[in-house]
Amino acid sequence: MNLAQNAIAHSEPGGRVLVQATAAAGMVSIAVRDWGAGIAPQDLPRIFERFYRADSGRGRKRGGSGLGLAIVQHIAIVHGGTVTVESASGHGSTFTIRIPAHA
Repeated sequence: MNLAQNAIAHSEPGGRVLVQATAAAGMVSIAVRDWGAGIAPQDLPRIFERFYRADSGRGRKRGGSGLGLAIVQHIAIVHGGTVTVESASGHGSTFTIRIPAHA
């Protein structure tokens, strides 16, 4: 849910968000894609850190505590999985959670 909410929040009004789920080779993958502002390359290594906000201008007034992606990563790890991101400034982001199907 957090990934979908982030994708909506970081997209332009009327923008598109795609959520896909697939299962293959004993893994379930959930990908959330947006075509919003994307994430700057220098921020990518830190976005899963607690309290880190890549868009500091958004601030807590607009709802960002910097905990959401850290929680997403923790949930994936607890279930034996991973979370990854592909992003480019100005072209949006794709976050993918992969967990074993038996989890």
